[in-house]
Parts: sequence; structure tokens; C-alpha cells
Amino acid sequence: MNLKDYLYILPEIESAVKDGKPVVALESTILSHGMPWPQNLEFAKKVEQIVRDNGAVPATTAIINGKLKVGLNNEELELMCRGEGVEKVSRRDLPIMIATSRTGATTVASTMILASLAGIRVFATGGIGGVHRGAETTMDISADLQELAHTPVAVVCAGAKMILDIGLTLEYLETMGVPVLGMKTEDFPAFYCRKSGFGVDYAAKDELDAAKVLKAKWDLGLQGGVLIGNPVPEEYALDFDEMSAVIDHALQSAEKDGIKGKHTTPYLLAHIVEYTGGKSLATNLQLAYNNACVAAKLAVEYSKL
Repeated sequence: MNLKDYLYILPEIESAVKDGKPVVALESTILSHGMPWPQNLEFAKKVEQIVRDNGAVPATTAIINGKLKVGLNNEELELMCRGEGVEKVSRRDLPIMIATSRTGATTVASTMILASLAGIRVFATGGIGGVHRGAETTMDISADLQELAHTPVAVVCAGAKMILDIGLTLEYLETMGVPVLGMKTEDFPAFYCRKSGFGVDYAAKDELDAAKVLKAKWDLGLQGGVLIGNPVPEEYALDFDEMSAVIDHALQSAEKDGIKGKHTTPYLLAHIVEYTGGKSLATNLQLAYNNACVAAKLAVEYSKL
């Protein structure tokens, strides 16, 4: 099997990885399924620029006509942002997408896989998926958590999305042996909010401190990734109680409309934007920019080690 038959890496990214330079992977589901056109294209370009401004090379991932792409050109980025006929792709979907030459956007799980195949160790996203509320009966648990258990990529995020059961998500990660770090915080962030009421395994003082944890883990040959919770900047954070009420309202709507499975998250996020009068979208943008900045600095520190 020749991986090159399936995987295309932009030359700039390929040579950066080969030379041990810092690279940051970026997902595309946030573009195709998480934000409206054309703001998403503006966001995609800005996030890549933030990674560059902080010393690393950006690598947005996607599946285009059955080919795994690490790094997208302008035309491909626009294709993802327009989202027409773009499917949402997790681990289980990858072989089907390749075999049938389809086009899709990568979730946290599939971005981690593509990053790992390309030799990239750091990935910036918005928030991770996790254990859904009521999962003890529905078994609705995001594939992101299994990926963190198995794939050696550090994921910088603003915590878990508030629509999830954050306590159970952290319990699951503990069972899977995934270290959960807080970037300058002892409290695991809750996406729109800086605190969830749940602790982290270790509060990293800065990006170098976190990079040393990554190096130690992978030098020991320990399987899987590391989750780094990076709180949304203070001035963009939303009130925890207010957001909890908004999310409860959105969950009731989803139940009433019979929304299930992979359609749940996009449905809830869209309703949350509506219920907060667009405030949640503004926060979503800012936390993603902040994560890109921290991930780039982390990649720089890790490359020096």
C-alpha cells in the first residue's frame, strides 16, 4: 500500500514537517457545517494567518474527490466554505469517502488522523465532541474521544461544547488515559464560558510547559493524544448560567424536532446563535482565533524540544 495514493500534502507543509518545523492542523467541519457563508471563508483565511503570525505553518484538512488533503489551496478552501455537497466526515466515514471519491469536511477525529498521517503533532479546533447528555441510554459518544485515546496529536480547544455532559466527557478521557491540560487554568473551560466547574489534570504555565508534557508522553511510547483546554479570552466569554439556560432550550427544540445523531451538533449550534442574537457566533470566532494562536506557539515550543 502506498499512502501517496490516498494522501496529498501541500509541498510547503511536507517540507516543514520533514525539517522539524512547527505545523498546526486545522479542521474543515467548522467551515462547512459550523459557520455561514461568506463569513466562514474570511474566518478560514484569518485563522491560517494567525497560525503564520505566531511562527507555524497552517494545514487545513479535508477530503476532496476521495483524496485526503493536508493543506488546501484557495479554491479548495472556498469549496469547503460554500459547503455544497460537502459531507461531515469522521473516522468511520473515511474509507467510504475514499472508495466512492466523495468530498467531505474533517471533524476533530478525522483531522487528527490526517494530521498524524502527515506527521503533524499539534491541532487547533473550537471545541471537542464528547459524551452527550443522556448517553447512558442513547450511547451517543463522539468519536473524538476514542481518537484522543489512540492518535498521537495534541488538540488545543476551548474545552468541550456546552451541549455535552462535560463531567462524563472528562471521566471518559480519564478511562482512556488521555491527559487533560489547562492552558494557564485549573478549571476545564466550557467552550463559550471560561469555566465548567470541572478540573484539569495539570495547569500548564505556558506553551513550553505543555510542550514538555507532549514530549514526555510520546518519548515514553504512550499511545494517543493530549487535550489542552484553552479558555476563551475574558472579554468574549459568555455567562455560564445564561448559556446553560439557552442550551437547555435548544436541547428541548432538538427533541421536539426529532433531531438525532450527527445532525444534533449543527442543529444545536445554529439554534444557540439564534437564541443569543448572534453573540455565541462572535464568541465562537474569538475562541477559535485564540486556540490557533496558542496551538502555533505550542508547535513552535514542541519543535524546539
